[in-house]
Amino acid sequence: EGNVDPENNAGQWLLLVAGIGIFCGCIGKSAQFPLHVWLPDAMEGPTPVSALVHSATMVAAGVYLAGRFFPAFSPEALLVIAYIGCITLFIAATIAITATDIKRVLAYSTVSQLGYMMLSLGLGGWVAGMFHLITHAFFKSLLFMCSGSVIHGVHTNDMTEMGGLRKKMPVTAYTMLVGCLAIIGAGIPIIGPGFSGYYSKDAIIEQAFSFGSNNPQHVILQWAPVVGALITAFYMFRLWYMTFAGKPRNQDRYDHAHESPRVMTAPLVLLAVFAIGVGWAVPGSDLKVTNLLEQSRPIGTLNTSHGVLLPDLTIPNEHDSHNPEFKVPAGWAAFGTAALGVLLATVIYLLRGLKTSNELKQRFPFPHKFLWNKWWFDELYWAVLVAPSMLLAKWISKFDLGVIDSIIHGSAATSKGGSKIVDAVFDRTLVDGTANGLARGTWDLGLWLRKIQSGNLRQYVMLIVISTVVLFAAASYLPLIIPFQ
Repeated sequence: EGNVDPENNAGQWLLLVAGIGIFCGCIGKSAQFPLHVWLPDAMEGPTPVSALVHSATMVAAGVYLAGRFFPAFSPEALLVIAYIGCITLFIAATIAITATDIKRVLAYSTVSQLGYMMLSLGLGGWVAGMFHLITHAFFKSLLFMCSGSVIHGVHTNDMTEMGGLRKKMPVTAYTMLVGCLAIIGAGIPIIGPGFSGYYSKDAIIEQAFSFGSNNPQHVILQWAPVVGALITAFYMFRLWYMTFAGKPRNQDRYDHAHESPRVMTAPLVLLAVFAIGVGWAVPGSDLKVTNLLEQSRPIGTLNTSHGVLLPDLTIPNEHDSHNPEFKVPAGWAAFGTAALGVLLATVIYLLRGLKTSNELKQRFPFPHKFLWNKWWFDELYWAVLVAPSMLLAKWISKFDLGVIDSIIHGSAATSKGGSKIVDAVFDRTLVDGTANGLARGTWDLGLWLRKIQSGNLRQYVMLIVISTVVLFAAASYLPLIIPFQ
């Protein structure tokens, strides 16, 4: 950076464009804003498939690519990644607040957590982002598998028809509670221990605080993960309370509900163990995920870097975020907001601070409608992209049918008419006439020659003699007429 000529930043602009171009692939793959709308609809398969797709494989591939490509991102490209992750985590988390399909809540949760990871990478927290990718794989798999167990037990995805299932499905209920505690980062502030998400999410918030202290103009990136932690805690415990706590909302479904067989609950227990302790160190050693990630850290990703196109931009050293000046306030902020989110969900959905769920809709009709309709992104994309494309396609179809097809049909008609003229004038008259004329002449010659075949021997002898005389005369006198050289 010290050798870069500030008057000639063409290389930096190209590096920025290349970095954003690579990141656009990550946006589509990991459902980041504005290409986030497809993921919640990609859940038609069984929940084990959703667990794999949403937690650790397909959807996470965009984050993995961003992490692998991290050394090539310029500070300005990292800032773009951070803002996209910030927007994604907030939008998806707010949509999950009003969703009633248990799998759709978890799908929007996945989008939000992927936004957390992208935000961490954009802020310079490589280990934190990759660490959250790993912890998320376990607790999100657990949550999706638990949702599948619930659906298997009550035969519906709609949480408004559930309630009180903790008594009928205790293993599913308490393993899903572990998943909820893991995703909100539950743990003892600052010192631990905690669930797996406690370590990775706190690491992201610590890096956000470190980034914010170096870049006060981007303070929104410092507080976005904190606000996201509050919303996450709220919608996850809203899900758990609506599903497992309180009284049944549909007595018939409750009566027929049952715990899943051991072949389904055993994986839940195993995943719950990992959701609790995957962030811990192996007792008696320093072996833990963060140390393994530190060993895999790409070269050149640990230094404090400064922007060239944006000279005031600083991407801080990730190790600086572990200093007490950032770790302590970040830990308390994460704990306080998560606790507040759980408290709000408890008051509203467990203690029945609102007697009915419709009371929220009645008190806040526009915000509820806004979030229920997913910020109207589907309608926006329909109006801006789908409808104009269909209109353009309609115009092109009319042009095709009215103009291009008319030209083609006219050409075909012209060719057909021309072929009739050619057939009548040239083919039938000239070609066929010549061929037929030759045939007739040959036939007539044959008829005339047939007359010579009289069968009279004298006549044949006479013709032989005459022919011989003619040939002798021709052979005798022709050289005198036409001299040969």
